Amino acid sequence: MSLLIIGGTGTLGRQIVLQALTKGYKVRCLVRNFRKASFLKDWGVELVYGDLTKPETIPPCLKGITAIIDASTSRPDELDSLKKVDWDGKLYLIEAAKAAKIKRFIFFSAQNAEQFDNIPLMKLKSGVEAKLKQSQIPYTIFRLTGFYQGLIEQYAIPILENLPIWVTNENTYISYMDTQDIAKFCLRSLQIPKTINQIFFLSGSKGWVSSEIINLCEQLAGQQAKVQKIPLILLKFVSNFFGFFEWGQNISDRLAFVEILNV
Repeated sequence: MSLLIIGGTGTLGRQIVLQALTKGYKVRCLVRNFRKASFLKDWGVELVYGDLTKPETIPPCLKGITAIIDASTSRPDELDSLKKVDWDGKLYLIEAAKAAKIKRFIFFSAQNAEQFDNIPLMKLKSGVEAKLKQSQIPYTIFRLTGFYQGLIEQYAIPILENLPIWVTNENTYISYMDTQDIAKFCLRSLQIPKTINQIFFLSGSKGWVSSEIINLCEQLAGQQAKVQKIPLILLKFVSNFFGFFEWGQNISDRLAFVEILNV
């Protein structure tokens, strides 16, 4: 089986690539920047140029491909690319996959995405799910919460660099998962016919609140965190007034999905 992996340089994508190679799959990655993706080539990946915002570049990438694994997404604060990549680009990809008679399309969505049309990225994720279901391409959708690997950037580095950590006053439990485990589920689904046209919710066995993560990082770093609390009601007010994703990266990554994960 030959795989086209999109988002192969990302936190989740690179784990999927590495495990797919280990299992003997022929792996091709759609990339815009060959220099940034050079480490994938060193692993034995075939790199092909493609850009989801340029539909003409997509069909050539699918030649000889059996399955697509789409692990790409824009960051919440990348307003300009949200519609171009996470909506228009995904629709181009689905149409090209249908024309190429792709045998499986794996898409990573977010928990409770369909309930939050007021949040741009969630609305797009939910919309892509619907389009994929309508496409008649055999699909598997994984709805995710958070990655353990993301905690390094979100909590550990700010503590080490003496930067503030923004949290809400709500005790929101998030069941983070290791991206290596998500990659295992993803690749295993390709071997199980019963996973076709199914949606799976993936989350860790333990829920963590931000205070627990901060305490752990403080112990490991040997220094105290600068914690800034913002009431959830104020967060909702500001998000409605200014637009949810106009927050900076440091804040949006931590707070944008508090309401989503509480459903």
